Amino acid sequence: MRKVKSMKQSIFKILSNEKIAADVFKMTLRGDISDITAPGQFVNIRLDGFYLRRPISVCDAEGDVLTLIYKVVGGGTEKMSAICGGEELDLLTGLGNGFDTNASGSAPLVIGGGVGAPPMYLLCKRLIGQGKSVTAVLGFNSKSDVFLTRELEALGARVFVATADGSFGSHGFVTDILPRDYSYFYACGPEPMLKAVHDRTKTEGELSFEERMGCGFGACMGCTCKTKYGNKRICRDGPVLKKSEVIFDD
Repeated sequence: MRKVKSMKQSIFKILSNEKIAADVFKMTLRGDISDITAPGQFVNIRLDGFYLRRPISVCDAEGDVLTLIYKVVGGGTEKMSAICGGEELDLLTGLGNGFDTNASGSAPLVIGGGVGAPPMYLLCKRLIGQGKSVTAVLGFNSKSDVFLTRELEALGARVFVATADGSFGSHGFVTDILPRDYSYFYACGPEPMLKAVHDRTKTEGELSFEERMGCGFGACMGCTCKTKYGNKRICRDGPVLKKSEVIFDD
């Protein structure tokens, strides 16, 4: 994984904020993204009326434009969904250790479950830019939840989708449609999915965790994960950890 340099606090102007799937929104912002150096990093967003910032994974970062995709799951993200273009947000950027694209080999596999799919866009973009042959496997609950498939295909990735109810793509979960051959894997999604991927994959890889966070930069110890080397903080030491170091409880 790439080690982050430092976090930076900046004001971003919202360019757009639109619904793209059931309870899922895509927000584009303009600002200083120089500290976003690796796919898999996240930003922490300050919202008026809320004590804690909201951590959101980076979907894309190009030039001075930042793209975030988030799901409305509570009061904070509900407030975000109502923000209009032209307004401004206070962001902490440069947070988290992202994916290591140099470890991928020639035919990497990327796996995203639900709102774990957004960071896979920038990851695929970087890997394909390096000349890698990328396969993307995405999992959702239902057809109304599906997003990013066409965008990943436009990058040049081979995309396969599974839905839990069988309403789009294959019926089942991401672990039901894993390809036979790949050189390395990257995964982001809910912990049960990550555990299943950890157990079913045959190569080394990297897992990005979606833990609830407090401070977002390692001070509160509220988002720890068990590893062979002791507990690690998802916000500071992660969110990306190596498959070989993670310990899942049975």
